[in-house]
Amino acid sequence: MADILTFSTDAFVDSDKIPAWREVFGRSVVKMEMEPARGEPFRSKARIDCLPGLTIASIASTANRVIRTPQLVADGSDDLVFALMTKGEAVINQRQREVVFRAGEAVLWSNASPGVCEYPQPIDFVALVIPRAQVAIGDIDRSLMQLLPDHLGSMKLLSRYLSILGDGQLDNMTPELRALCAIHLRDLVALALGATREAAQVARFRGVPAARLAALKADIIANITQRNLSADTLAARHDISPIYVRKLFERDGTSLSQYVLEQRLDRAFRLLANPRPLDLSIGAIAFECGFGDLSYFNRSFRQRYGATPSDIRAGRRSGDATPQSSTEA
Repeated sequence: MADILTFSTDAFVDSDKIPAWREVFGRSVVKMEMEPARGEPFRSKARIDCLPGLTIASIASTANRVIRTPQLVADGSDDLVFALMTKGEAVINQRQREVVFRAGEAVLWSNASPGVCEYPQPIDFVALVIPRAQVAIGDIDRSLMQLLPDHLGSMKLLSRYLSILGDGQLDNMTPELRALCAIHLRDLVALALGATREAAQVARFRGVPAARLAALKADIIANITQRNLSADTLAARHDISPIYVRKLFERDGTSLSQYVLEQRLDRAFRLLANPRPLDLSIGAIAFECGFGDLSYFNRSFRQRYGATPSDIRAGRRSGDATPQSSTEA
């Protein structure tokens, strides 16, 4: 299978939507039978990211019923499916257990047993498919079909990490980074389910810091126009200590203040190189990017790019300068 696979019923005429889902996606890719809700137009779209030792399936669908039949179970797969609901609700039956889970909640399912998933309304969910041998928890069978509520700290962290990866971040990653993301996700799943003592220690050293750092960076980028992006502010939003915030950036080979500065400068460069905001002064752009001191902005900009903001703007206007930007960490 390719590293990235996308599927949408929008690519088919109405009469072919259900047959295409069943044959192309259901039986061939996710190995499930499907029955759409009666009397309702069926629509589904999905993205599958195949990472080493882990697959991420992001699926949106109208109401339907999917079934892991005994015939499909005969394929011998023992993969575990960690399903995290992001919209709607589902009712899952497997191993004589029934679980209802809603947005923010999750449940662990096994491909080694027949089962039924019913979606009585349109849903969005993310499924992490992991070979059983790769899940480092003490009693896997006991963890199957147990509801994981959204208030758990490990669940919140896993949800944040997945939302960051879901913004197209995986598309341009090197194979090495994709493999690292898979390790982090397996660590977080193990923590959510009840990792063994050894696995929990590894996850807290490896997967948890990586997920927290990714969430902090995403927060900074999303709120870069705010002046107060301090360790105290970020710590309060992420329910960790300011000291831990600083340590995470130090482990990454930088500092919080340096990372914030780089993101502010990158945003300023993009605005200066963009022909649309010609009516904005350089001072207004600096303010828009969270700078309160124009001289500090000019000095930092020149040190980073080897040119002044006026040089970049003049070069763009005359057509003889090619904008450059740094790669965000």
